[in-house]
Amino acid sequence: MPTMPAHPEVPLAPGLKPGRLKRRAEFLRAAASGRKAAVGGVVLQALSRPDTEPARLGFTVTKKVGNAVVRNRTRRRLKEAARLLLKERPVIGVDLVLIGRDSTRKRDFMVLQDDIRRALDRTGIT
Repeated sequence: MPTMPAHPEVPLAPGLKPGRLKRRAEFLRAAASGRKAAVGGVVLQALSRPDTEPARLGFTVTKKVGNAVVRNRTRRRLKEAARLLLKERPVIGVDLVLIGRDSTRKRDFMVLQDDIRRALDRTGIT
């Protein structure tokens, strides 16, 4: 299975933050054409892009996880874990969708970060 290009020749300037996926079509494109990895408390969908822009992130948590308060707390945990991980290990030229599970909110934060790190490895993003 070929790995997705991480564009190591293009350094990510400090202070550049990842973009956001906001439209439903962007989430659907990542789900249909991207690579998927389910690890522990998170599912990651990754779709490579032909540019050298910082990664664009999207977060979603289904109603199966709980009410709005629980879903928002779960989403905030995912966002913070991804922010810290991408700060230490920036990626470019990729769209990432992180899907929260019921176990995401109960998982230890360091373990959640490790789950995201392993999911990135499994999808071939370095």
